[in-house]
Amino acid sequence: MEKNGRKLLFAGFGFMAAFIIWTMLIQNIDVQPVGQNGTNIGFAGSNQWFHKMTGVHMALYTVTDWLGLVPIAVCMGFGMLGLVQLVRRKSLFKVDSDILLLGVYYILVIAGYLIFEMIPINYRPILIEGRMEASYPSSTTLLVVSVMPTLALQVYRRVKNNALKYAVYIRYTSALLFSRSLWSWGGRYRAYTG
Repeated sequence: MEKNGRKLLFAGFGFMAAFIIWTMLIQNIDVQPVGQNGTNIGFAGSNQWFHKMTGVHMALYTVTDWLGLVPIAVCMGFGMLGLVQLVRRKSLFKVDSDILLLGVYYILVIAGYLIFEMIPINYRPILIEGRMEASYPSSTTLLVVSVMPTLALQVYRRVKNNALKYAVYIRYTSALLFSRSLWSWGGRYRAYTG
């Protein structure tokens, strides 16, 4: 188990390094003022090409926005579980340790979400309701990839019925693949980041 934990830790550091490198590349390679109101866009040539190829699909934009509520609901659900345990057990130290750790993790994820909304690196290629919106890093994608795996881990830990466990995994996997494909393909015009 310790070896597996070490692998996961190194994988996490690897993904963080890849994110940092990609962010630096976006800010320095093929940066041109081709965004709305002349904002600078990284990888401008490939972004313009892909945007012209796919166009704008506001229906997909709306779907991905609504799907962004799913991870928020998951966070709220585990928050309610922790609150119920706190009220029933009358001590913070008697709340399950994994729920407390999950709460700290979700606070960090939400802080990251807010930071990326306030400090945009790239913008969407179109105005949304008359204003420019941040697109990279995608705060919605951050929520999905950060929160939904914790749901799978908690289901594995807490659900004893194997049939129910597999049903949740199948539903979780299909929903994650569907939402990722929307964000990757249809939401690509939103990201405008190469």
